[in-house]
Amino acid sequence: MTATTLQPAINVLPSKKTPIILTVIAVITFFSFGLLGNDQAAHFTLNSAGDAFELPELVLPGRITNIVFGVLLLAIAAYSWMQRKQGKALATWMIAVAAILFVLGFLVWVVSGANINSISLASLLAGGVVLAVPLVFGSLSGVLSERAGVVNIAIEGQLLGGAFTAAIVASVTQNAFAGLIAAGLAGAVVSLVLALFSIKYVVNQIIVGVVLNVLVSGITGFLFTTVMQEDPELFNSPVHLPVVEIPLLSAIPVIGPILFKQSVIGYLMYLAVFLVWFGLFKTKWGLRVRAVGEHPKAADTLGIKVNSIRFWNVTLGGIVAGIGGSFFTLVAIDSFTKEISGGRGFIALAAVIFGRWNPIGAFLAALLFGFADNLQVILTIIGTPVPSQFMAMLPYLVTIFAVAGLVGRSRGPAAAGEPYVKE
Repeated sequence: MTATTLQPAINVLPSKKTPIILTVIAVITFFSFGLLGNDQAAHFTLNSAGDAFELPELVLPGRITNIVFGVLLLAIAAYSWMQRKQGKALATWMIAVAAILFVLGFLVWVVSGANINSISLASLLAGGVVLAVPLVFGSLSGVLSERAGVVNIAIEGQLLGGAFTAAIVASVTQNAFAGLIAAGLAGAVVSLVLALFSIKYVVNQIIVGVVLNVLVSGITGFLFTTVMQEDPELFNSPVHLPVVEIPLLSAIPVIGPILFKQSVIGYLMYLAVFLVWFGLFKTKWGLRVRAVGEHPKAADTLGIKVNSIRFWNVTLGGIVAGIGGSFFTLVAIDSFTKEISGGRGFIALAAVIFGRWNPIGAFLAALLFGFADNLQVILTIIGTPVPSQFMAMLPYLVTIFAVAGLVGRSRGPAAAGEPYVKE
């Protein structure tokens, strides 16, 4: 009998975090939103201007709806405790269902108690997708970098650099597409600095990323004050990219404005998600990238140039993030302002983790955060029983809740953050 057989078997139980959080949101939904909620009904319209046909208004009674949602959430929470006791983690789809039920319950609660008890669900979803555009590009940048083994903390700087460069180039040339290309180049420059110091000179990747964020913030803020504000007509009046409507398809209620009525950057977002996913998981290049991010030494023994792949992946990620940054000044806002990215690079980094370093997962996580961002704007406008200060924190609270609470012990690429020095 070997020594191994004499050792008692150790049953490692999954983390308690997910069952605890599910229990908390179930109790909040059942008691606060349900039993103590409002009797008035919440009205949700499903149409927007220009739709091809009308859909009936969705009417949900406030208290009864949330009691039902609360019971369902309590059942999911109880099941998650049972699964944990058996040493199993709760299925991801059940966590997603619980999150959707809680969000719907929150929506019903605030709308039924608001001054205006009706909101456009179609506009809420479409606006959430629009606000998620820079988050999606930023998260794809993070996926490209970290899959190759480089932690990209500089997403915020890449977005900000792209927004500034797009604004000034589109203003001077009066060509929005020139601004879009320049934004990608600006993101690449920021990434080249990250790659140079973290890969060639083996400087700590986290420190380099943080320094780059501060550096780009300082440079753009200085140039905004000294150049843009001196002559805003010349340097800070960018031409905007057009919104392209696909005939007939854009008139489909709910999904039409989301999929078929977007700016050029919006359509590029969908294309970029597909290309990054296809490249990473369906091509030889993607296999090499993932090998470099998981076990660079083994990849090196097979003849793969580890640091070269890392260098170009980080650069490609910068181009993607720079294009995402151009959304701020070429689509969303008329001109560049200081700190226009507003910390969204860090939310994009959270989307990478929440999406488990998968382009599709990161895309869905970014949509969740964009929805939360748009939700706080709409609910503040219509008037709700929730303090406006809390509503302003909503996107960031959702980010913390999603990453710290529901993700659990997500495992990223094994070699992410570790420099590779060939022996």
